[in-house]
Amino acid sequence: MASVEGCSLALSSMEGSRAEVDLAELVETYSPVLFRVAHSVLRSRAEAEDAVQDVFVRVLEHRRSLEAVRDVRVWLIRIAWNLALDRRRRVRPEQFDEGFAEGLVAKDLPADEALHEARRMRAVLRELERLPKAERDVLLLAAIEELGTAEMAEVLGRSESAVRALLFRARSRLRERLERGDAG
Repeated sequence: MASVEGCSLALSSMEGSRAEVDLAELVETYSPVLFRVAHSVLRSRAEAEDAVQDVFVRVLEHRRSLEAVRDVRVWLIRIAWNLALDRRRRVRPEQFDEGFAEGLVAKDLPADEALHEARRMRAVLRELERLPKAERDVLLLAAIEELGTAEMAEVLGRSESAVRALLFRARSRLRERLERGDAG
């Protein structure tokens, strides 16, 4: 990522007083989670890295209105999520990084188990893609950063009860499809 040393932003602290927060600190603190969010949607390392860079460009563009942000982490995740979805619309599914499923497999597994697990992960990802968009979105957010219901609701712009219902349906549908696929 580009160097951001020397840049600083004024953010409100929890008590309402102003505190200086260094952009480099924001990048260091939140880049890993934003990358995981973008990568889960885009499944391409390069595209995810670009999306994360775009998040921090947005931070710079909106630095004057950051005082109103209640939860910086959720706000940044929401930006990363939306940017990744926008990028995804422009990227064909076959452009996804083939190594994505393999990257989800534990590195310490024996080769034959790792191969089996990678196949299983590809099957899960295929079925995940077949879920309705709202269910897929909530399942990804729950799995990536283990966001709470309230945080997912804020990122997706839905009520907490709607998020809980979507999550239940998504998990049930995915489990059913995977079991049916294993049997057949």
